[in-house]
Amino acid sequence: MNGYGEDADVLARQYESLEFADVHAAVLHLFPAKPALVLDIGAGTGRDAAALSRLGHRVVAVEPTAELRAYGQRAHPEPIEWIDDALPEVPVVLERFESFDLILLSAVWMHLDDQERAVGMKRLEGLLAVGGRIVMTLRHGPAPRNRRMYDVTVEETVADARRAGLACVHRSRGEDLLGRPELRWSYLAFERF
Repeated sequence: MNGYGEDADVLARQYESLEFADVHAAVLHLFPAKPALVLDIGAGTGRDAAALSRLGHRVVAVEPTAELRAYGQRAHPEPIEWIDDALPEVPVVLERFESFDLILLSAVWMHLDDQERAVGMKRLEGLLAVGGRIVMTLRHGPAPRNRRMYDVTVEETVADARRAGLACVHRSRGEDLLGRPELRWSYLAFERF
């Protein structure tokens, strides 16, 4: 993905400087308590995938940026299945898996334009097991100069989810954990209805 490969070393240090439990504190109660099949889309360096694996989950980490995927494979020895794939279609995931108990998208949704988000939401709904959840964080604020990002709102995301047959079961907001005052985050979770 544009901007991520050339900045992979800097981004890896940023991602890995944050703890999984801190990043997802607002939604941890929504993650499966028992071992489950988890799809981490836009897994980056694998910080979240590794933490979920250590909790006993079987984790499939999707990361389209080769440099970040390679970093994650080196940095995290946990049993994680790494896949080179991307939204909105995730064709490799679709070919290999039927459904997931948890689908995690941490700082991913803003990389898709309006049409891609609508397609992607329907694809996510189709990959969600009965009783499963989609948990995502939305980034709000200016885009770095070399990365493809779009403004995305909570309202639009909840509406896309509803059209795809998903109900919003959690929404909250938070500050940027790296201390960037221009950024803020929204935390959302969805279930099939």
